[in-house]
Amino acid sequence: MNPSLKLLLVIIISLEISFTNKIVVNLLLIGIALVDLLCHKVKWQTLARLILLPLFPALVIAITIRWFSPGHSTFYALVMVSRLYAYCFLGAVVTTSTSLLELAHSLEQNAHLPAKFAYGTLAAINLIPKTIQEVKTIRVAAQMRGIMLHFWSPQLYFKAILSALKWSDDLAQAMESQGFVEGQPRTHARIIRVRPLDWFITASSLILLQTGLIWLP
Repeated sequence: MNPSLKLLLVIIISLEISFTNKIVVNLLLIGIALVDLLCHKVKWQTLARLILLPLFPALVIAITIRWFSPGHSTFYALVMVSRLYAYCFLGAVVTTSTSLLELAHSLEQNAHLPAKFAYGTLAAINLIPKTIQEVKTIRVAAQMRGIMLHFWSPQLYFKAILSALKWSDDLAQAMESQGFVEGQPRTHARIIRVRPLDWFITASSLILLQTGLIWLP
């Protein structure tokens, strides 16, 4: 499925279930997302994280609504828990089946997102591992001088910001050296098209969602 339409579909579904209280619909969405993840041969470690990581906030939400809210409603506690897991699994469908580069290309070509924003966001995301490593390096260098920098130390993040500014300048020069010119027409090595099947899947999914929200208990 086209990455832009897939992202749009997940956003619309997430917004719709945010304003409805349908446990069955939430469970069906989780089941469909789980089937999609299994079809993409997602590792069991990833599935385990999808189940375990939201477990603590889900329990906190359920306990708060069930025992500390004025209504003490078990129903709304289950709604909120199922909604939280639906968000996680729907987001996983996008992140596991679509690469960041493919999504950036699709947003630029199909959603007409400015190339500067699409590739700038992609570059920032790809710099996250390097930023984490840089923070570790700064802490080790400070320890060698007898200085302990904790995670709340302003000096640690000030140095990391200086490194990020240098990387951004290097990245801008690298993009220009590869022929990137803002506001100029671009050619693409890989064309991502929106097929009629993509529109059919999107439309049919939204119709089924509306039907479920109206008729299911």
